[in-house]
Amino acid sequence: MGVLLMAALTGAPVATAGPAETVCRIEDDRLVEISGLVSDGSGYVVINDSSDDADRRRIFFLDEDCAVTRTVKYPSEPRDTEDLTRAADGTLWVGDTGDNDKERDSVVLWRLDPGSKKPELFRLVYPDGPHDAEALLVGADGVPVIVTKDPLTAGVYVPDGELRADGTTTLRRAGAWGIPIGTGTSNPYGIRGRAVVTGGAVSPDGRRVALRTYADAFEFDVPDGDVVRAITEGTATPVALPDEPQGESLAYSSDGTALLTVSEGKGGVPLLRYPSALPVPPSPSPSPSPVVEATSPLDRPFPVGAMIAGIAFAGAAVTLFAMRRRHHL
Repeated sequence: MGVLLMAALTGAPVATAGPAETVCRIEDDRLVEISGLVSDGSGYVVINDSSDDADRRRIFFLDEDCAVTRTVKYPSEPRDTEDLTRAADGTLWVGDTGDNDKERDSVVLWRLDPGSKKPELFRLVYPDGPHDAEALLVGADGVPVIVTKDPLTAGVYVPDGELRADGTTTLRRAGAWGIPIGTGTSNPYGIRGRAVVTGGAVSPDGRRVALRTYADAFEFDVPDGDVVRAITEGTATPVALPDEPQGESLAYSSDGTALLTVSEGKGGVPLLRYPSALPVPPSPSPSPSPVVEATSPLDRPFPVGAMIAGIAFAGAAVTLFAMRRRHHL
């Protein structure tokens, strides 16, 4: 077991930190526990973590200066909203998937279609018992992907069938990701803060995906739109997010060149911008139409006719890294 832990530590890439730029500051006193963030081209969309204050249990739309321009209420009370993602068509998905004590019978995804003022609820259940989860993604196919907060090895789950507003959909475990914990990035929780996934993001063009811990972000190339394959089979490139007080949100900038984060806190919390570790893939150029020269019938030729697969000490890890949120691990 100790050998495996040492391998996880020594085999991890060292994260390098580019200079973080403060984009703007969020001054609204309702936004003190931000756990989800996306960029929508004209500004930002954010959600709070679970809250006893009804005014904080909303989807908040911000302009480019981080000022709230409007909010959308949930039709019923969410339990523990943890992440936010945006599909290519502008659909917003909210992951109501927090479960610190692993006691929920089901979790919820809220879908807000473009132009809608009322999120729609979809209920899901894990096939292998409750999990705490704080990362939500959506791939090119528009299907939501949940990544759990299990220490050291994060589970990756997708709906096993179409989502139903009038019923419960079973999730399917599609794979896992062994978290590189040996990056050495400073954070309030030490090695424990590097051992759990707290957020995720997909680039606007869908060709990169990122997961974050309390210390680092990890970017993956997504050449075919399959974010699950990218995470479970691809190579992670780290970006250090050092010393964020409670780093749980992650988004790509609208141009895809940077990662955006905002921590929990009061009184002008900064929205930070970090350079992406991966180059922005060039847009595919349209293939020129072939020029076909006219030929006589005699000139025409006759036609001629395819991981760390999972760290074996998960049981001990649960004891070693048993974490509680609300300050928050």
